[in-house]
Amino acid sequence: MIRAFFLLGTALAVGTPAMAQEQPHAAHTMPAPQSPQEQPAHDMSSMDAEETASHDADKDSAQSGEMSAMDHAAMGHGSPAMDHAAMGHGSPAMDAMIPETAPPPQAFENPGFAADAFVGADVMAASRAEVIGEIRGPKVFWVQGDRLEYRARQGEDGYLFDLQGYYGGDLNKFWFKAEGEGAFGEEIESAEVQALYSRAIAPFFDFQLGVKQDLTGPERTHLAVGIQGLVPYEFEVDAAAFVSTKGDLTARIEGELDQRITQRLILQPRAELSLAAQDIPELGVGAGFDSVELGVRLRYEFAREFAPYVGVDQEWKLGDSADFARLAGEDPSVTNYVVGIRFWF
Repeated sequence: MIRAFFLLGTALAVGTPAMAQEQPHAAHTMPAPQSPQEQPAHDMSSMDAEETASHDADKDSAQSGEMSAMDHAAMGHGSPAMDHAAMGHGSPAMDAMIPETAPPPQAFENPGFAADAFVGADVMAASRAEVIGEIRGPKVFWVQGDRLEYRARQGEDGYLFDLQGYYGGDLNKFWFKAEGEGAFGEEIESAEVQALYSRAIAPFFDFQLGVKQDLTGPERTHLAVGIQGLVPYEFEVDAAAFVSTKGDLTARIEGELDQRITQRLILQPRAELSLAAQDIPELGVGAGFDSVELGVRLRYEFAREFAPYVGVDQEWKLGDSADFARLAGEDPSVTNYVVGIRFWF
């Protein structure tokens, strides 16, 4: 009995691993292909129902589109192509319809500006003038004391003033100038004023026309014609010719240049040349080159509008003018050491 149980246990121990190895392979076994007769038949009834529903939906959509197109056409939303040829655009017949005669007189009966018919010509004229004034720039009043100085020299010390200014816009200005000099304790030696109309003829350059009035000696009035402005390299030039009521022709050319040493310290060389076409003995002026003046001034601008300066200035009388000076007991060559102020507002 015991032997029988032993044999049975041994057989089970040996057979169990073999069954375990065969089981996975059995699980991977693919089913055999079915024959055509064994394959299940497709459900054609369901496919027919789906196709019928899709066909009905497409039909409804097409009908809806046709109705929409018909509605827009009926409402005129679609614009038919225009027959430009039928309208005569670009055809010779259209050109032949343009009249070649002058416009009728009625065409010129309306006002030159349409706004004049509604607002009034006077009101619009004032408005147009205001707009033109704004375009050309506002009117400006400007005054400069170019030289207001004390002059220390051999003999009696003297003084000099040189003022100028203008009122106007970019193109048209009214200029005024005043200049004079003398010695302390004596009557003023020379003085003059000018009133000029100035017209811009180039950027930074004006043509000037006006009158000059002498205030000392034989008082005379002169016609003044000149130019004033900045030449290249910021060299300021003021040149003018004068014809007096006595027929005397004189001219004067002035030039100065600002050389900045720093933003506030400026060195200014200056030159002035006077000429005359004839002798004017009562004024001590000889024909040709009358006088030459060269100077240099060093100024410090505490503000752009205010600057004190120091400098030196040399004057020479030339030719017949030097002879007139000697006859009057004057030195034809004078050196001036100057202290002054320059300002503008």
